[in-house]
Amino acid sequence: MRPKIICHMISSIDGRLFPDRWTAPADGINATILRSHYDQVAERFDSDGWIVGRKTMEEIIGDNPSRIVNPAGVNLRINHIADRKGHDVAVAIDPQGKLHYGQDNAGGDHIITVLSEKVSDSYLAELREDGVSYLFAGPDGSDLRGALETLGEGFGLKTLLLEGGARINGAFLKEGLIDEISLLVYPGIDGLTGVPTIFEYAGGEDEQPAAGQSLRHLATEPLEGGMVWLRYRVEK
Repeated sequence: MRPKIICHMISSIDGRLFPDRWTAPADGINATILRSHYDQVAERFDSDGWIVGRKTMEEIIGDNPSRIVNPAGVNLRINHIADRKGHDVAVAIDPQGKLHYGQDNAGGDHIITVLSEKVSDSYLAELREDGVSYLFAGPDGSDLRGALETLGEGFGLKTLLLEGGARINGAFLKEGLIDEISLLVYPGIDGLTGVPTIFEYAGGEDEQPAAGQSLRHLATEPLEGGMVWLRYRVEK
């Protein structure tokens, strides 16, 4: 069984995702307190970890140099479960294997990377050397449902927070893999056309990635400083 997926995001009131573009808080409101709400709310879900796309993970771990590692004659093309050391997980959706970690964790959470079957043996050997777990999501890395089944059955994960970026959120939405939405609305505005929003599915003009899905309101909670926390269950 796949884990429950909660899409947990923070946006401006116009749904934009780049905090450094948002208008400043009103006089007397501490921006640090506002932005601390995101992690504090995330802790309330008691999840097993979080999922992000490649670009978001790169922002977290930085740009580490690749290394040439001898595959050492082992079968690298099976899902690899490394030692989590009892930590939560940080799942990166990186079909092309572009990220180079140099460590086994992101912010203390054990890294699991989701790959396509096209990545090289040397890259897989590098991941093992770093202590990173990995799994395959089909030939091109697009089998998100299969990847989640592996995360549930192979890694024993029950609940994961999907934390962007916009295109990964959109891909999960299109596949009907989001069970709940947790949105923190920051009291600020971006306003510029083209800045990423919460969900961005790269499809044709006639496609409706949320078709067949409805939102059931669960809760609305005002937070200190004028932020609002919204929760919805996604019904299919």
